[in-house]
Amino acid sequence: MSKRHDAMYHYCSLAVFKTTFGWAGIAASERGICKIVLPEKDKNAVEKELISETSASQISNNKFIEQAIKLLQKYFSGQRVLFDLPLDLRYYTSFQRAVWGAAMEIPYGETRAYVWIAKRIKSSQATRAVGQAMGANPIPIIIP
Repeated sequence: MSKRHDAMYHYCSLAVFKTTFGWAGIAASERGICKIVLPEKDKNAVEKELISETSASQISNNKFIEQAIKLLQKYFSGQRVLFDLPLDLRYYTSFQRAVWGAAMEIPYGETRAYVWIAKRIKSSQATRAVGQAMGANPIPIIIP
């Protein structure tokens, strides 16, 4: 992890919680959600991944985490959820933030190709870079 990302996660609160698919993890700063770990069977593996990727040393909640956990548990139980949560993406590049913003515009239940996102952000030749940005998405589900 880069020093830039270490700085972002230094003041994050973390939580590991149970879903219908296993254990999931979430990190949030005072500004919003900054990391989600998708469900796994092993709670310790989720906790280890969350701590190693965020460089945080303790599990605790904040107001964003509590709200996100409720919404994610509904989502994993099959309910349609509107994720109206603040996100903290300030330490990522403007290109990544633009890609993720375009991805969040995709209507529920629909899919789009990377070329659609590239055109949406006015970088029609950046299809591979869009794919890389989507692969680096730190907040899956909220950013589809």
